[in-house]
Amino acid sequence: MTVTGTSATTSRPTRAAAAAPLAVVAATGAAVAVWLAAWLSGTDLRVTPPGQSSMVVALPAVAGTALAAGLVGWAALAVLRRVTRRARTLWTALALAALVASFAPILSVQASAGVRAFLALMHVAVAAVLVPSMRRIVAVRG
Repeated sequence: MTVTGTSATTSRPTRAAAAAPLAVVAATGAAVAVWLAAWLSGTDLRVTPPGQSSMVVALPAVAGTALAAGLVGWAALAVLRRVTRRARTLWTALALAALVASFAPILSVQASAGVRAFLALMHVAVAAVLVPSMRRIVAVRG
């Protein structure tokens, strides 16, 4: 008597697949670290957008925005990987364009030079983690 069966295989995420959410979390952590450095230095991250009253850039806003940016970047990379063979190059160009565009609000608000520097550093910190991490993921996964 012959028993024929199928072997059950468990599907575990590859290291590359696990790297994307880790990159998003790390990028969020980088922005939070810059916010904490501003707080520890005594810098009040107060800005006045044009035509509005002044507001403080609070930690939840920083973490939420960095997390959202990371998730949007990850989603954009996933879409590009499905529709083009040049996903890595196109995503990198898109990410760097988004970084440059992210400086527009910093330049448009009234704030001290120190506040502007910390805000810009937050944007650069997120990009410094996300861009190389996501590029590495594409290189590993094809």
